[in-house]
Amino acid sequence: MKNQVLQESAPGISTLEDLAECADYSFMDTLNRDPEASEHGADHDPRQISSGHYVPVKPTPIENPEYVAHSRGFFQELGLADSLAESADFMRVFSGDLSQVPAPMRPVGWATGYALSIFGTEYTAQCPFRTGNGYGDGRAMSVLEAVIGGRRWEMQLKGGGRTPYCRGADGRAVLRSSVREFLAQEHMHALGVPTSRSLSLYVSKTETVDRPWYSEGSHSFEPDRMAEENVAISTRVAPSFIRVGQLELFGRRARKQEHPDALAELEQLVLHLVDREYADVIDPSLSTPEKVVLLAQEFRSRLTSLVANWIRVGYCQGNFNSDNTQAGGVTLDYGPFGFMEVFDPYYQPWTGGGEHFAFWNQPVAAERNFESFCTALRPLLESNHKATQQLDEIRNGFANVMQEALQKMFAAKLGLETLDVDLFNELANLMLQTSVDYTLFFRELSSIPGDIGPLKKSFYGQLTDELEQQWSEWLSQWQSRLGDEPGTLEDITVRMKRVNPKYTLREWLLAPAYQQAAMGDYTLIRELQDVMTQPYAEQSKEVEEKYYRLKPPEFSELGGVSHMSCSS
Repeated sequence: MKNQVLQESAPGISTLEDLAECADYSFMDTLNRDPEASEHGADHDPRQISSGHYVPVKPTPIENPEYVAHSRGFFQELGLADSLAESADFMRVFSGDLSQVPAPMRPVGWATGYALSIFGTEYTAQCPFRTGNGYGDGRAMSVLEAVIGGRRWEMQLKGGGRTPYCRGADGRAVLRSSVREFLAQEHMHALGVPTSRSLSLYVSKTETVDRPWYSEGSHSFEPDRMAEENVAISTRVAPSFIRVGQLELFGRRARKQEHPDALAELEQLVLHLVDREYADVIDPSLSTPEKVVLLAQEFRSRLTSLVANWIRVGYCQGNFNSDNTQAGGVTLDYGPFGFMEVFDPYYQPWTGGGEHFAFWNQPVAAERNFESFCTALRPLLESNHKATQQLDEIRNGFANVMQEALQKMFAAKLGLETLDVDLFNELANLMLQTSVDYTLFFRELSSIPGDIGPLKKSFYGQLTDELEQQWSEWLSQWQSRLGDEPGTLEDITVRMKRVNPKYTLREWLLAPAYQQAAMGDYTLIRELQDVMTQPYAEQSKEVEEKYYRLKPPEFSELGGVSHMSCSS
């Protein structure tokens, strides 16, 4: 691959030809193509792929694409001119038409397979062939890998049509789910949470698909109607889209010796991951076993930090399978996600998620995914007892590292250098008894109020005299504890407001945005972009009155807002 650090700042990119000059397809050029695939990418029907790292696939363009939004902040980071997002050739490519791309861009994209593990248990039943060889990117395909401003980025269409991994589905994403992911990715980035990024979003004005969803005002747990929705394509961007499930697929094949090159293909993929995501911390001159051990250690650090950040901002992934876990440690696949409002350890926005993927259990789910990650790597260490032992030690140490990350995070949310566990546990019990809004509470606490009056802004119910007394006592204990911290109270407030956001992307704010967008009005999407990319800032009085408030009671238990299916 080209040197990852080529220049200090991003170049000026004002045309598709400029962007094409940055193309560098390391995944396709260094890894193996499915030997049964065709080079031209006309490969849109479900079939088994038993070897190779990718399948060339030509996207299926959406009909009559219309510009909805692009990420101005990310465009600026990449050195892309804002005008590019609405230019005809850029829109054509990122709405799925690669037929006229300028060289050295290529007229085909690529899709990848991966395995499925749910909470650490391996599955193949979701594969239509029940072998595991037909599960993977069903509607996501990467269309460009480029080195821009010294950083390597992969650009992937979501909703770009069928692939061999589509499992009989239509390969499309709808505007509703595309708006949610587009806004969430840039919001999470602004929150300081590692994440894939949003590039652009286009909708078809004429092409629609049917999806199960909720009737207006429905309190049904599952969708109660079929909705005709416009299709859309969003482009998400990350250093790579290699998933834990992808490593698992090749690990399983190597473990079972499914074909003569299975172990070699696993090693190729793992070393490619190291080059793509860990080149700054893993010496390229090391042996493969040494790289594998360091990879496990570094990924453990990133994954525990990531999940601690999720808990910090109230984010629940919803569907936290291993195939939704990116192997570089960033948030990926914003499906039935949600930001918790009323503090509830069992908060789960996805109707199919259960307690195992609930908010407070995400650290445990992360450990299961990390165990799947380590299992996938083990075949590379079979002849090296020392490295195998080191890998097992790293795997077994996950829970302790996770606990340390959580304690450090909650200490910061409370303005402390070291977490007072008893003080925190008492707070958590009070928050549960009181029905407290998670985001509002910690933001109000950041101002270090002299009494509980300001904190009541975050309470959904009235306090009993007993609870009010308990809150006052807790606040007094916490303020006394702050007296032992370095700096003034003003300094502590500043620190707390850096980790306790004022604004999070609540679903009852999101729903009107995608509903209006379905009618061709993108105003609210733009407004949410502006507000939610400044989540820690004190914004205007109008913004505060609209966005910094408790969940209105009419949205309680509302289908598609308080809970949702995975339909997208």
